[in-house]
Parts: sequence; C-alpha cells; structure tokens
Amino acid sequence: MKFNRRQFLGQAGVGVLAIGAVSMLPASAQAADTVDLAALLKPGPLGDNMMGDPKAPITVVEYMSLTCSHCKHFHDTTWKPFKEKYIDTGKVHFIMRDFPLDPLATAAIMLAHSAPNDNFFPMVDLLFDQQEKWAFVENPVPALLDLAKQVGFTQETFELTLKNQALLDAVNAVKERGANEFGVNSTPTFFINGSRHPGALSIEEMDKLLAG
Repeated sequence: MKFNRRQFLGQAGVGVLAIGAVSMLPASAQAADTVDLAALLKPGPLGDNMMGDPKAPITVVEYMSLTCSHCKHFHDTTWKPFKEKYIDTGKVHFIMRDFPLDPLATAAIMLAHSAPNDNFFPMVDLLFDQQEKWAFVENPVPALLDLAKQVGFTQETFELTLKNQALLDAVNAVKERGANEFGVNSTPTFFINGSRHPGALSIEEMDKLLAG
C-alpha cells in the first residue's frame, strides 16, 4: 500500500504517531535572550546526546528538527567546521535536542534515538544528508526504512520504534520544555552558555559568538 505524507499516521501497520505529536508551540514574545544555564543543562527523559568535553568552557545546545531546511543548511555548511574547530579541540561541549516541527520529524528523531549501537549522531547525519529523499516525498515510510536499515534497523525494529508511546512522550516532553521554559519557537535555535541565538548560524557567526 502506498500512502502520502498526510496518511502517514496510522496506516500500513506503521501505526506510529496516530497517538499524536505536539504541534508547534508559541513562545512568549518577551522570551529572554538568556536563560538559566543550570536549568537548560538539566537532561530530559531520554538523557542528552552530547559531543565534546563536558568540562569545556563553552556549552552549545542546539534545538533542531530533522525536516527543517534551515537545520539542514546548518548541518551542510557549518556543522563540520564547527565540530572540527570547537568540539574536537575541547573548546565546546555540544548538546543536540529534539524540537520536531511535524509528525514526520518526530518519527525521524525517534529512529535516531533508537539507532542500534548508539548511532544517534550518525543517524542524524544520514537523515539530514538524505532529507530530500524522505522529508518532502509523498510516500516517506519506505524511504525512512531504507535509511534506517543502513544503521542496523530491521523492518520489525523500525516499526516497533515508531509505535513506542514512551519514546514519543519523551520526545514531546523535550520539545514542550524547550518551548515553554526556554522560549524556543523556531529551528534551529542555539544556546551558547545560556544565550539564545535562533537561525542557521554560519561558521563566521559562530566564531564571533564563541569569541565573545
């Protein structure tokens, strides 16, 4: 059976997100540009996916959505030099958090969290690299399954992941907290030692912010 993006929920045995996903949540127009760093660094129900030295002088938290074209632009243009220059050298501790903008993004990040052998970041890289093949097509599930198999999923584990209510609740809890407590209302949004900076920052913009 083929089904389009709208029919994604509750069809073809991948009954996944028929249980629902949180819609985009409005943040206060008066949201502060700086949040409490200790509160921000409190992990969500799934823990945090991190790179770099936890004792680094700078912590960068990114809220992202895997169907977001701006997040993909950051991944394609800034992520590699940022990682090499700051994370790999011990200058930045990096945390990636979920802020899925639609049910398909929710499904994708659920797969990343469940990727075999702790392959969260490789799965995220793969999903961004191949975004046009699954995020903007009429029949996304076969494309997502093909990508998931590349990191070790079987069809059975793929379907079980997308039906995991506890995992869905945890993803949504991270998004709700990002919106309600930290003023996240778009993706990507970065927090640099608690200072909020929305948008697909270039490496030059990152250099200026991290130098400050």
